[in-house]
Amino acid sequence: MIRTKKLTKTYSRKNTKIKAIDSASIEIPSGDFVSIIGPSGSGKSSLLLTLGGMLAPTSGTFTIDGESVYDLTPSQRAKLRHEKIGFVFQTFNLIPYLSALQNVQLPLLLGGKNEQQQKERAVALLKRLGLADRMDHKPPELSIGQQQRCALARMLANDPSIIFADEPTGNLDPETAKKVLNFLHELNEEGRTIIMVTHDINIANQAKRTITIKEGKVTEG
Repeated sequence: MIRTKKLTKTYSRKNTKIKAIDSASIEIPSGDFVSIIGPSGSGKSSLLLTLGGMLAPTSGTFTIDGESVYDLTPSQRAKLRHEKIGFVFQTFNLIPYLSALQNVQLPLLLGGKNEQQQKERAVALLKRLGLADRMDHKPPELSIGQQQRCALARMLANDPSIIFADEPTGNLDPETAKKVLNFLHELNEEGRTIIMVTHDINIANQAKRTITIKEGKVTEG
């Protein structure tokens, strides 16, 4: 369960305070599939990063499974992200000089898995994503859709129970976008919680429910 109460994030710009998140109270049960939709500059990314344990709020509370995330030490919070949370981004964030296999192995390496464990897990995930014949290719040698699938495989490396997807279809053609959404639904059916940011109402409607954010204010539907 993800729960926020009066969550607020304020930035100061040129002596002006801007509320990127304005007193948001949200409940996301485990296994839910939620889309966060809003126009550019509405606070979507700030909300996603805060829920992902990467951007401390100015005030309010935020818990995952009853644990107050921003009361943890930085190392404890990093451990929670490693064990429970996976991110996938519009820009993929793959390391260009590493192969697809090495990109997927990286979080496993950082998690202390030995080389055999890393390779077995990475190979299985890349096969699942249809990249069995692209494992030795580096990101620049992959199509945009293949890069996104590689990023999805890397995101799954540590078997996260919560997945944050930031505009996961933003750079994709309609057919590839449909495949990515189908895969997110598949992961949700496995019991994972999916939180997806998008500016596209048609994509947002693929989720079980929608949270709208506008000028930092959050509403359901």
